[in-house]
Amino acid sequence: MKKSALITFGFFLFTCMNISGQKNIRLKDQIIELMSKTEGDFGLAFKNLENSDTIFINAHEYFHAASTMKTPVMLEIFKQEKQGKFKISDSIIVQNEFESIVDKSRYSLSINDDSDDILYRKIGQKMTIHDLTYEMMTKSSNLATNILIDKVGAKNVMKLLSSLNIKENIVLRGVEDQKAFEAGLNNKTTPFGLMQIFEHIALTQSRNSLMMEILFEQKFNEIIPAQLPKTVKVAHKTGSITGVQHDSGIVFLPDGRKYVLILLSKNLKNADDGVKTLAVISKLIYDHLN
Repeated sequence: MKKSALITFGFFLFTCMNISGQKNIRLKDQIIELMSKTEGDFGLAFKNLENSDTIFINAHEYFHAASTMKTPVMLEIFKQEKQGKFKISDSIIVQNEFESIVDKSRYSLSINDDSDDILYRKIGQKMTIHDLTYEMMTKSSNLATNILIDKVGAKNVMKLLSSLNIKENIVLRGVEDQKAFEAGLNNKTTPFGLMQIFEHIALTQSRNSLMMEILFEQKFNEIIPAQLPKTVKVAHKTGSITGVQHDSGIVFLPDGRKYVLILLSKNLKNADDGVKTLAVISKLIYDHLN
């Protein structure tokens, strides 16, 4: 009798897994078809943190990281604070002069190329590491990013990722280092690599932790959250440069379930079309789970 019940349960479990797998395949096909209608190249990594279901599309292909590289920088900031190297309430002088990684020549950032102009009015003044981190993550301040990378070190960011066995993320430098850009020395990532970062955050940070609160405060919400109900909360980081639109984060459903979603793009002919396509993909995944 027990053996019969065990066989029945095993068959039921196999059937459920098979149905789930078939649904994932259909969803993946839908997403690929949608991507094909928008001129550009796309990558996706999805992981349901409740049952480890995944969907991958070009998951190991490298994309220019744009501002998604600011998330591993934030991880290093919190790591160094935990090590006692500084307090997040400590202050740093806001300055706008940095060294190129190519030849150590000096360069400055232009307010016209930054998504956040607040810091440029505070050059020469002090700001806390917390406030700089907030500006870097929520408003994607390039100036805050470069100040913080000078503080914690890009090489230390890479050492941290290596220690966590997080692969496929290359953080070489700060933002707007034109000589490095021309030399091909760019920050890069893959959908899979960013998925690893956000899965790590989801598993190690409580929903009300400071790091998660900063991610919830993201000001650019045109992609992952755009078509989702207001009851769904997204802790995320976006990124964009010419031809590139990214979003990456953790989606929290009202019933307590959560998943990681990474949406990357490059070679976009029309940025608005790319953003709309990625937002629809986010909604498709949400609908799939609900």
